[in-house]
Amino acid sequence: MNRSILTIALVAALGLSACERQPTVVTVPAAPAEPGPAGPPGEPGVQGNTGYTGQAGAQGETGYAGATGAQGDPGYTGDTGQTGATGQTGATGKPGEGTTVIVEPSPAPTTN
Repeated sequence: MNRSILTIALVAALGLSACERQPTVVTVPAAPAEPGPAGPPGEPGVQGNTGYTGQAGAQGETGYAGATGAQGDPGYTGDTGQTGATGQTGATGKPGEGTTVIVEPSPAPTTN
């Protein structure tokens, strides 16, 4: 009997709670508002903090200077050629008829 009363009470509680409804809310659209004059502008916002500057990178090492090359040996100077032989003087020609040959004397030597 204890169980039957308990079961009936539980079924009755469930039956009553099933009939309980949530009220339905109906919203009525508002009439469109007329725009008014513009308001004053707002104050400017606070400026944000400046970000941090990164660290400068380390400078690389200077490279080594290469070795100076050796100077080459001087080339050989060629032999001096021989002086050619003096040619023979040609024979004096005959004077032509009625031809006068004028020989100018050489200038006098100057002294220092």
